[in-house]
Amino acid sequence: MPLNHASVIALPAHLGPGAFDHAAVDTGRGLLFVAHTANDAVDVIDTHAARHVRSIDGLKGVAGALTDSIGGLVFSSNRGENTIAMFAAEGGEVTKVGVGLRPNGLAHDPGRGTLLCANVGDPGAPGSASVTIVDVASRAVRATIAMPGRTRWAIFDPDQDRFFVNIADPAEIVIVDARSPDRIAGAIPIPQRGPHGLDLDAARHLLYCACDDGQVCAVDIQAGHVVRSLALSGPPDVVFYNPALNHLYVAIGDPGVIDVVDVARWTRVETVVTEPGAHTLAFDAGANRVYAFLPRSHRALVFEDEPAAGEAS
Repeated sequence: MPLNHASVIALPAHLGPGAFDHAAVDTGRGLLFVAHTANDAVDVIDTHAARHVRSIDGLKGVAGALTDSIGGLVFSSNRGENTIAMFAAEGGEVTKVGVGLRPNGLAHDPGRGTLLCANVGDPGAPGSASVTIVDVASRAVRATIAMPGRTRWAIFDPDQDRFFVNIADPAEIVIVDARSPDRIAGAIPIPQRGPHGLDLDAARHLLYCACDDGQVCAVDIQAGHVVRSLALSGPPDVVFYNPALNHLYVAIGDPGVIDVVDVARWTRVETVVTEPGAHTLAFDAGANRVYAFLPRSHRALVFEDEPAAGEAS
């Protein structure tokens, strides 16, 4: 089967309610950063040694982590204090910038040095869902854009020069032009309910959008519509695409599995058991490794991927 269990990494025990959330890998430095929401911290894993090496504390309600491998930076969205944080991947001072209400999804345009933060908003404050554009060099807000509904994950496409932001309801993917990131440039309707996880297949000009109704859909960026969808094992959260193997990894917290989709054949090729509530992943493209974060046992399962017999690669 594609995913082979390689190791287990112990992580700090939870200090409060919550568990883990979004994670990202700096492949060149061999470091993985995962939001440990229960601890108001980002845990750092040495991917070569397969062990936890430190935690960055003081990030209240941290919900997401994103790496800038070229600049050597890590960004986090801190939902409990309405900030994003920036710090060097190898350690150092943490800088915070105030953004919108309940920041979550992050996307980075490294050429312009801009960070998009998708703010979930507060249900008790109508119209509070927004996107904040932050200039990384000056640590200053460039723009705030009102969103049509609760935001989910976001991604930057350097070929299209656009940010894409999932909106739960109305079900759509909002487009922000990276050259003029101060307004909504368009939207792609999603027929499935609750767009959630999001990743980019640059070679095929597709977005893979995991939806709350238990499906993943392929969205043609240039045509601006969904071209196909596939049923999953349950309601998905985080997705990561592996272009080397044409595999899409989908984290499903209930029942606690990873679905592996061969996007070339558009079929599910494997379902791997993790742990109930394990809704978040990380992907190390340099090593074809997938990390699943287990909320009950505060561990990370490490899998190595390889194409199954007969699969495209």
